[in-house]
Amino acid sequence: MALYESILASPHRTLNGDEADYFYVPVLDSCLITRSDDAPHLQMPEDLRLRSYHTLEYYRKAYDHIAQRYPYWNRTSGRDHIWFFSWDEGACYAPKEIWNSMMLVHWGNTNTKHEKSTTAYWADNWDDIPLDRRGSHPCFDPRKDLVLPAWKEPNPGAIWLKLWARPRINRTTLFYFNGNLGPAYEEGRREDTYSMGIRQKLAAEFGSTPNKQGKLGRQHIANVTVTYVKSEMYYEELASSIFCGVLPGDGWSGRMEDSMLQGCIPVIIQDGIFLPYENVLNYNSFAVRIEEDEIPNLMRVLQGINDTQIDFMLGNVRQIWQRFFYRDTMLLEAERQKKLFAEEEAAWSVEVSKLEDGDDVFATFIQVLHYKLYNDPWRQGLLLEKETGLPSICSKAS
Repeated sequence: MALYESILASPHRTLNGDEADYFYVPVLDSCLITRSDDAPHLQMPEDLRLRSYHTLEYYRKAYDHIAQRYPYWNRTSGRDHIWFFSWDEGACYAPKEIWNSMMLVHWGNTNTKHEKSTTAYWADNWDDIPLDRRGSHPCFDPRKDLVLPAWKEPNPGAIWLKLWARPRINRTTLFYFNGNLGPAYEEGRREDTYSMGIRQKLAAEFGSTPNKQGKLGRQHIANVTVTYVKSEMYYEELASSIFCGVLPGDGWSGRMEDSMLQGCIPVIIQDGIFLPYENVLNYNSFAVRIEEDEIPNLMRVLQGINDTQIDFMLGNVRQIWQRFFYRDTMLLEAERQKKLFAEEEAAWSVEVSKLEDGDDVFATFIQVLHYKLYNDPWRQGLLLEKETGLPSICSKAS
């Protein structure tokens, strides 16, 4: 919804399809999926009772509508259309008819390592969706698609304290990860396949909280935190760390955003999976990638990064953190609330309004579209005459 509302309010939006460079199709898959479990009429037997399959059919209906009602789809075979798949695994269950389009997701699995559905929740698994509906496309194609940051609610205290700018001298924890660690731990997910087993491997080596058997990780050391225990000081603990783990859940987990917003160097452990803007930003300048098989060597790798490189990466995180934050969308909402309510301005609104101007999620999204407009190979040599202004039907008096 944050992206959709920003598009609706954007000066880049046009009501004239003939002058549009892109067409955003507002299918809200997460709204449908989250209601499926408590709305029996949404669980159709013909969809194998899979939320993924049922959602695919909704996208297909949207495709049928725009392909039949508007001339723009057939003009480019849908290449200039944009679809958002915001649920866990992204566009894995996109109907084959729309795969030419640009997919927006929160998690970009190229399927080069993890070829099948990675979720541990059966209703979201897409492996059994018939090929005549889904096709055989990957979940993400970095040549045309884009991973966007997940929405993070503004934390007034974290913004006021400027945790993203905390200097290295105050970051005393070498590595930090807090989250569900699987069946070996209290309150852990029961499925061995949760997180593709990656969180479980990390905890087995470096767990700092005892598991159900009372054991710590094999290589546990004092300045490393790998725990499942929820903390009221979560943001503070991230901001007290140099490196922070970015591991999957049933798909995306929001840990990349948590790291960036608290000024911590992201350590990405998920092979073949693109994170937000990874195909447009130089990730080597502010993040570390560790192969899943190298988890036992994680601390040796991090301890081997010299001070100059660490300072360089922390500095880059501070420079670009707002690209992972929906600042302008929040300011739009703040303005709406001011008009609707005469009450005192919310704390989050006050703090967000104090932030220095910088390119946030939506600004970065528009910049990527502008770049693609002049660099996508399929657009080369494509000459389209575009009319400006409102279509004549809109200007006629009723």
